[in-house]
Amino acid sequence: MTRLPRCLFAAALALACASASAQGVYNDWNKAQPPAPPALVKATVDPATTAVLVLDIAKQTCNAENRPRCIAMLPGVAKLLGFARAKGVTVIYTLGAASKPADIWPEAAMQAGEPLVTAGPDKFVNTNLEQLLRDKGIKTVIAIGAAAHGAVLHTAASAAFRGFDVLVPVDLIASETPYAEQYTVWHLVNAPRLGERVKLTRSDWLN
Repeated sequence: MTRLPRCLFAAALALACASASAQGVYNDWNKAQPPAPPALVKATVDPATTAVLVLDIAKQTCNAENRPRCIAMLPGVAKLLGFARAKGVTVIYTLGAASKPADIWPEAAMQAGEPLVTAGPDKFVNTNLEQLLRDKGIKTVIAIGAAAHGAVLHTAASAAFRGFDVLVPVDLIASETPYAEQYTVWHLVNAPRLGERVKLTRSDWLN
């Protein structure tokens, strides 16, 4: 092959590769198949070193109009909080800037003395959440709430990156669609460094 044809071949190959990757995942969007569901684990809670993070379960972010899946999980939230409080587990609440404690659903209502953090999707950013956890000797957080692809995803990931172990009950996180919940739980146990710290569970598998 002469020098000129080689150059033309290389240029054509580069053009073909560029064309194939120009839209990235869009080219194969309809070909993507969901992976098998990640494994769930049973977990024993140590009350002295565990905290439940109740993430944004308020009427602005958990409602029948936009997130009926969140409304459906409220009885389970009440049951988990009853379990946690009976064992003496720390319970910490978070809300977005548009919400206040009175907006929290009764099933998830705060009790006196339970801390509240107000922030965006990552509840560690510009808050004292990490200090609250460190001061109480917390090593494991249980993340529940809305939205799965917002506060749950970002706060659980941020906790893991800070060295906390994280349990995510898959029946107590909610989004607008099952897909958002699906990609959230997949990401939390497959993304680099997260899988080392994050475990998926069910609320009735905690003891």
